[in-house]
Amino acid sequence: MWWGGRGQSFDIAPQKEQPEMGLSGPKSVQEGGIPEPRSRQLGSRLASGCLPGEQTLAWAPGVRKGLEPELPGTLICTNLRVTFQPCGWRRSQDTPLSSEYDFALVNIGRLEAVSGLSRVQLHRPGALLKFIPEEILIHGRDFRLLRIGFEAGGLEPQAFQVTMAIVQARAQSSRAQPYTGITLSKAGQSSGSRKPSIPLLETSEDWETERKKQGASAWRVSLANERFDVATSLPRYFWVPNRTLDSEVRRAFSHFHQGRGPRLCWHHPGGSDLLRCGGFYAASDPNKEDIRAAESMLQAGHADVVLVDAVDELPSLADVRLAHLRLRALCLPDSSVAEDKWLSALEGTRWLDYVRSCLRKASDISVLVTSRVRSVVLQERGDRDFNGLLSSLVQLLSAPEARTLLGFQSLVQREWVAAGHPFLTRLGGTRVSEKAPVFLLFLDCVWQLLQQFPAEFEFSEFFLLALHDSVRVPDTLTFLRDTPWERGKQSGQFNSYTQVYTPGYSQPAAGNSVNPQLSVWDWDLRYSNEQILQFHNLGYDPEHCPDSWLPRQQSSFMVPGPPSSVWLFSRGALTPLNQLCPWRDSPSLLAVSSRWLPRPAISSESLADQEWGLPSYWGACPLPSGLLLPGYLGPQIRLWRRCYLRGRPEVQMGLSAPTISGLQDELSHLQELLRKWTPRISPEDHSKNRDPNTILSQSH
Repeated sequence: MWWGGRGQSFDIAPQKEQPEMGLSGPKSVQEGGIPEPRSRQLGSRLASGCLPGEQTLAWAPGVRKGLEPELPGTLICTNLRVTFQPCGWRRSQDTPLSSEYDFALVNIGRLEAVSGLSRVQLHRPGALLKFIPEEILIHGRDFRLLRIGFEAGGLEPQAFQVTMAIVQARAQSSRAQPYTGITLSKAGQSSGSRKPSIPLLETSEDWETERKKQGASAWRVSLANERFDVATSLPRYFWVPNRTLDSEVRRAFSHFHQGRGPRLCWHHPGGSDLLRCGGFYAASDPNKEDIRAAESMLQAGHADVVLVDAVDELPSLADVRLAHLRLRALCLPDSSVAEDKWLSALEGTRWLDYVRSCLRKASDISVLVTSRVRSVVLQERGDRDFNGLLSSLVQLLSAPEARTLLGFQSLVQREWVAAGHPFLTRLGGTRVSEKAPVFLLFLDCVWQLLQQFPAEFEFSEFFLLALHDSVRVPDTLTFLRDTPWERGKQSGQFNSYTQVYTPGYSQPAAGNSVNPQLSVWDWDLRYSNEQILQFHNLGYDPEHCPDSWLPRQQSSFMVPGPPSSVWLFSRGALTPLNQLCPWRDSPSLLAVSSRWLPRPAISSESLADQEWGLPSYWGACPLPSGLLLPGYLGPQIRLWRRCYLRGRPEVQMGLSAPTISGLQDELSHLQELLRKWTPRISPEDHSKNRDPNTILSQSH
């Protein structure tokens, strides 16, 4: 988060009474426990700004460094977060859940204590701190940096106390159960008077409304998984062809990995359908009726079917995890990489390469969906990572509706949250081998599109930053659970029957009302109205009307091809298949391109490059209105500096500020630099006593 907050200040005065010091720190610090605050009056003052279930553990006056000017205030540690309270800053009761100054404990990647020339990293509760810190550095997993210097004058023990409290609380938060989120009633809202800003797709009505919005008349809402007896990682409802019975859905889905059979992601206005599914069990008998039902669902009434190997030419989960770790290490303020080697080190992280691969793959799939009426099926073994990334990018490239602020939030809710992307496991799980920030990779891809097509997106970079930072906040269940089933169980949504499938789960007492949980889309409880206004892209062209961008049928754009054809798209080329299932081990795969491709793809080209040659041509026809084809070669893919270099404020200067006041601050900073550098330009310039404003105007 990047803005200053507002709200009720704690108005804490320094305490005169100080804890006694022992060899290992204040005596009030219990061995293996968390320090208790010395003042009950302080606790009562902090309680008004705490979340439900949050307790203040320790505090110390200090100064936030790394900014100009430095901010005096108070560093506070609770059982959920570390927050810095600037003097005179007030936390609003309207936006009580978050601020620029909050670091969730789960978001702390590294904690360092500094005293003179000594510098110690505190990784675990048993870490020894043999000095009273003069300064601590809190490195966030979201690339933010909180640098606090402690005041002198007899207050040093509090610095020790709050530092050790952060170490203990961080360790305990990693062992404890994930936070259960905030209910609407606890957030000061009545559950009956607040309607979700974005449909959460928890009811069949939500899915039916979305189906009608897409114009998918050949599809219906299936109730086969309403009790989560098909797959707990799937949503309760999804779209299947009209002619497919729910009994056939249950049988067909059993032949796919974890029961994740083919479902509709998006219906193209021209008639094509984009589907996703898990890996097919190759040992299944192709002559069974269940298999024929699965093939019918994959075909979705189309004569032409393309199966896309979603993970082909994309990084593995381990690759994504390692690249993100390298990127974060490189962007730290204390990175040991020399300035002249920084760009080569950035390439060495491979993060930008993976962004490039995702955009290239999504562009190819967009061509497949848009070039003719067909069924395009994304196939990934788990169906919970790159299927969501690719389906989301394809819709952003092909559908202007997905580029609106409301449409993008609905897209993320449908293709990531409701589809069962394992956010908790990928971003904060205990198993290192399963961690991989795939969703953050997706947000970087979206930022690249925003830079290349600024007039096509209604939302701004600052909305993407807010969403990026929200994946590790402890106030909603959106990113704190892996599946819709887990979120529903936590919120009590499924109490009427969940006990059948979760032995040991106890229902609340009869008569207790269920309070809906907050979602990440409840921005008004976390951001001020002024901040939310900055979610909107001022350069967005409202003429890009989602309702009129493409006719419902676009036969003039269709490329002729053989009837009843089945293709596998892999490594940039289409290869024919004799049968749909199983496609993985089919011996009939022939390494020939389809009859409508000019030539097979090679690694440096995409299918889109071959189809059009130039971005403004579709063979002899112009590109259909609304379709975007991004560049992904060389400097076209850039580093998201405002996100990844937030821990280095000096690098942020020169980026466009989000507000007029911000631009004025940056202009003042540049003018001050010019005043300092003017005598160094040349003796001749110095003798002229040129005004910095004149220099600035001439430089333009």
